[in-house]
Amino acid sequence: MHKQLTAIIEREEGGYVSLCPELDIASQGNTIEEARENLREALELFFETASPTEIQTRLHEEVYVTRVDVAVG
Repeated sequence: MHKQLTAIIEREEGGYVSLCPELDIASQGNTIEEARENLREALELFFETASPTEIQTRLHEEVYVTRVDVAVG
């Protein structure tokens, strides 16, 4: 079975941090591709080891990523 999840990747000092907001699982890598792949591996490991109850408790089915216009200064 496959499931599509959200991956948010942002640049930080010396690399990239990746986050899956549906499960609040994060990883990192030296490149965008590495951060994405490491997150995928972390998510697969979570699904392999977590109980059905833990998955149900942590999984947020509706996550929206959008931009907000704010006044600065």
